[in-house]
Amino acid sequence: MMTSSSNLSPEKLARDLDWNLLKTFLVIAKSKSITDAANRLRLRQPSVSASLKRLEERLGKQLVLRSPGSFRLTKAGKLLEKEIIEIQGTILRFETILRDTEDDIRGHVRIAMASHVECPLFDDALSRFHQQHPHATLSIEISASRYAIENLIARRASIGICLVKDRSPKLHYKRLFREHFGLFCGPSHPLFGVKDLRPTDLAGQSSVSFVTDQMGDALRLVALMRAEANLDDRVVGTSANLEEVRRMIIAGLGIGPLPIHVAKRDVESGVLWRLPPYTSPPAIDVYVVQNPKAQLNRAEVAFCQILEKLIDSTPIEERIYL
Repeated sequence: MMTSSSNLSPEKLARDLDWNLLKTFLVIAKSKSITDAANRLRLRQPSVSASLKRLEERLGKQLVLRSPGSFRLTKAGKLLEKEIIEIQGTILRFETILRDTEDDIRGHVRIAMASHVECPLFDDALSRFHQQHPHATLSIEISASRYAIENLIARRASIGICLVKDRSPKLHYKRLFREHFGLFCGPSHPLFGVKDLRPTDLAGQSSVSFVTDQMGDALRLVALMRAEANLDDRVVGTSANLEEVRRMIIAGLGIGPLPIHVAKRDVESGVLWRLPPYTSPPAIDVYVVQNPKAQLNRAEVAFCQILEKLIDSTPIEERIYL
């Protein structure tokens, strides 16, 4: 029988709890079974089971529900997973924070970004940051917006530039710009070059899109636009990366959505063709997202200040792209 966690002294729990058990549990939480977790950890299955049992006994809570054909976290397990991710993120930043002690700013800025971000204001922020702090470094990791958010919560990224589906109370959001999406096809598509098309002309055509182009996700309005065009329900190809969605459209796999201002050059050069609807295209906001609990190094603070100052001094009308 497990001891109730309410009987545990917080100080004693913090002193006695084995960090290795928490790291093991984090792998278990992301696995399909104890055997799967053992394979990921390169340990024997009984060893992983024993670690889970010790952690559950120490906390006085069941963390995983296991039965034939079912393996899922309890409510306590889900809460613990989120807390471990935050703790791990803080630990991973120790070296960066301690290294950033010189007068000259030499820290590193990690930016988690959605793939379709094309924003002159953001480019200006990068340029100004480098000019003012030439010894600091940056890295930009492209991924689906939900992974950018996960990296921010885990403090594996300094700042996120991404779409937002549901706002987390743990994060801070500031709108960077608004873009509008249209539907496009490539040169080999039968509708390429055809003028004065109507939305009904797209009915039954195959399509490609972003992984977030779903009714319950960040590109819900784009999914609605595709649905109203009555495209084939089967999506031939998907990607989290704009360049790959663009590649599939140009290759003729199907009709696909792209930000209109990003596709403009390809339309002018003759490799993409704009399709209806031509009016009232869906508007999608892109945000700067930060974790207020993250301990930023001086380079990260400097970059965030530059970007926020540019946003605050630029009217939203100048940050809406068509």
